[in-house]
Amino acid sequence: MEGSRHLPVLLPEVLEYLACQPDRVYVDGTLGSGGHARAILERSSPTGRLIGLDWDEQAIQRAKENLAGFGNRVELQKENFKDLRWVLKSLSLTAVHGILLDLGVSTERLEDREKGFSFRWDGPLDMRMSRETKITAQDLLQKLSVWEMSGILREYGEERWANRISRAIGRRRQTRAIQTTRELVEVIEKSVPFHRGRIHPATRTFQALRIAVNDELGNLKTFLAECPDLLFPGGRLCIISFHSLEDRIVKNHFRQWAKGPEGGSPSFRILTPKPVVPSSAEVLSNPKARSAKLRVAEKLSET
Repeated sequence: MEGSRHLPVLLPEVLEYLACQPDRVYVDGTLGSGGHARAILERSSPTGRLIGLDWDEQAIQRAKENLAGFGNRVELQKENFKDLRWVLKSLSLTAVHGILLDLGVSTERLEDREKGFSFRWDGPLDMRMSRETKITAQDLLQKLSVWEMSGILREYGEERWANRISRAIGRRRQTRAIQTTRELVEVIEKSVPFHRGRIHPATRTFQALRIAVNDELGNLKTFLAECPDLLFPGGRLCIISFHSLEDRIVKNHFRQWAKGPEGGSPSFRILTPKPVVPSSAEVLSNPKARSAKLRVAEKLSET
């Protein structure tokens, strides 16, 4: 992720599909440091509004500093995007004109050693995006059975060595708890083959634990179940995913909306039959973007 700090992924494409205009309201449900949000506010100047959400208090503080110049055109709240309906209700809004989700983990989170998201540095096995989440990655490693752990690694990490890694974790914790990212990496490296040039053997395990700790797929499904009611007709939903699990959920929901219920009419049209991916130039300047996929759907006018 080096070199990708503060660079919003697929920014020109997001702006094109959101088609930002003045006097409209947009939501950035994964605010981060506010890179996408700033561009949306600039494009919808002078009267467009933005509601920014993030689970992470530190992200909200960074975004407040970065977006301070936009005054009352910005409303930032420390909330998970799955609770967007409640947020809009609290602001006396029934719907908005565009919603963006960037489901990637920010560079700032990855580089915060105290949060333990990355296997690159030693730190506590936390992985919580919000301190309000009660269960940490260390808790999961200590409490789950080997069978349960294998299931998580296989389902959320698509890890081919799930059984072998889980058994190694089980053996290690019989003597002492795994408390740091470095200790977990050592267990993984000793249990599976590693060929130089391929992804690090801990990559999928860390992904799986992060998804499980934060219920990321559950949050996405909750959001998608309610999203159709939160957009005005003509409103657009842009979602950037970074792995196949998220992308599959988004793709299936979009297809269902575009097909409509049996005997009923479709509620959305898909604007990206194939996901939009970053250019080679963007990947070169922003390595974080290399696995990004953007899907966009537009709510149809009510009849």
